[in-house]
Amino acid sequence: MKNYDELIEELFNRFPAFQQVGAGAYKPGLENAEALDAYFGHPHRRFRTIHVGGTNGKGSTSHTLAAILQKSGYKVGLYTSPHLADFRERIRVNGEMIPREAVESFLKAHSDEAFNFRPSFFELTTFMAFTYFAEQQVDVAVIEVGLGGRLDTTNVITPDISIITNISLDHVAMLGHDCPSIAREKAGIIKEGIPAVIGEAEGDVKEVFKQQAQQVGAPIFFAQDNNIITTAQATNGGWQYESRVAGSIWGELGGLCQEKNAATILTAVEQLRLLNYNISDEAVKEGFAQVTTLTGLRGRWQRLSEHPLVVCDTGHNVGGIQYIVEQLENTPCNTLRIVLGMVNDKDISGVISLLPRKAQYYFTQASVARALSADEVASIAANHGLKGESYASVTEAYNAAKRDASEGDLIFIGGSTFVVADLLKDWKE
Repeated sequence: MKNYDELIEELFNRFPAFQQVGAGAYKPGLENAEALDAYFGHPHRRFRTIHVGGTNGKGSTSHTLAAILQKSGYKVGLYTSPHLADFRERIRVNGEMIPREAVESFLKAHSDEAFNFRPSFFELTTFMAFTYFAEQQVDVAVIEVGLGGRLDTTNVITPDISIITNISLDHVAMLGHDCPSIAREKAGIIKEGIPAVIGEAEGDVKEVFKQQAQQVGAPIFFAQDNNIITTAQATNGGWQYESRVAGSIWGELGGLCQEKNAATILTAVEQLRLLNYNISDEAVKEGFAQVTTLTGLRGRWQRLSEHPLVVCDTGHNVGGIQYIVEQLENTPCNTLRIVLGMVNDKDISGVISLLPRKAQYYFTQASVARALSADEVASIAANHGLKGESYASVTEAYNAAKRDASEGDLIFIGGSTFVVADLLKDWKE
């Protein structure tokens, strides 16, 4: 019989993962999802759900909501993607990863021979999560959309609330080449009669959401119009929020984008309370303050070391990088050193054009098939006036930056979720 490691390797090999191969793993359409749903007996109907989509901020929003619900006394499932170091990060109950034995049991019981089609990695993983949550008798599960929304496997659920954080250009080959087109795909999770909370939306994108909500008869709430919070950067890192939902809140996640995410989360909390979720002000405060401990979230403006300051962030598209660059520019340091790698389906020139020219760069590549080679990244960067050396692995690039750094420097590692994943897998400090 195969062991856990062999089964996981087989899962990645037999059912291609978008994480590894990109667009080749994307299966648009819900036919497979609906067939799997019937095969597994509609497991998601055995618990309440909250659906979270959008381009950036899905992970932070999902994890923080899960943390708030945990502190409210609910047994909470959390399904997110991709993972950083361990496949099991994708499926958690009250912050605890799915046990290896549960993964092993599922994969042994439900091999591809059981189906009359070949499910994708994400399709099978989604139903692993749903069946596990049902077995664990969770009260509610926070379900993050994998890609897009309308045709995403997770869209078989009927949630209590649908959340869309924002829209930015990402996965354009599959979702559309402009923001309104991408918004139409993301808006596909807005369902009849179910409250929809939208984080950031302007102009044509906002109209797309309004039209979808009107078409299906869903109440819609725009967090940015809600005047729900005022914010200030906290002296101990993170953010200090003053909200009408729970008063004074300290949020431990320190990225600039978290200000927008917080407004989305708090608007969602308001709507959940109207749906008779018992969420106290204290639970909101504790969820924001303890999200990484409660849920295992990593890689969001994560400070790994202080002297020199070492920070990593999974932001990887124009919408995410613009916040990171602003924060880098506002963080005092002697020399800014950036370890940078990217994958091949992003707006690479768009991202690189935003990066600071004064930094010293260490170009690298993550250990996934989609990674651009370090030399390709360096070549594109050179066209934008960025200078640095190339390194074959993230660890080599980071070690070089560390050797060059003085105590007052800032080392930033990012450009791709998979660059951060490689760093954290090997992190020793």
